[in-house]
Amino acid sequence: MGLSLSRKRNQSITIGDDIKVTIQKIDGNKVSVKIEAPADRRILRAELKPEDGCSAGRTPHLSGGEK
Repeated sequence: MGLSLSRKRNQSITIGDDIKVTIQKIDGNKVSVKIEAPADRRILRAELKPEDGCSAGRTPHLSGGEK
């Protein structure tokens, strides 16, 4: 089960008390999001997450935007 929301550019959602997701840019079918979270939270794109759910292996370095 999940939650579906509509957001416009510069609108945000919060997850718990420590994660904020903001829509930065919308260009056709491509959406740029900013995720603000504590440094100890691991954030991966779904296609990079290991299939078996374990955290073994290398974690790709993701860069971009300011914190």
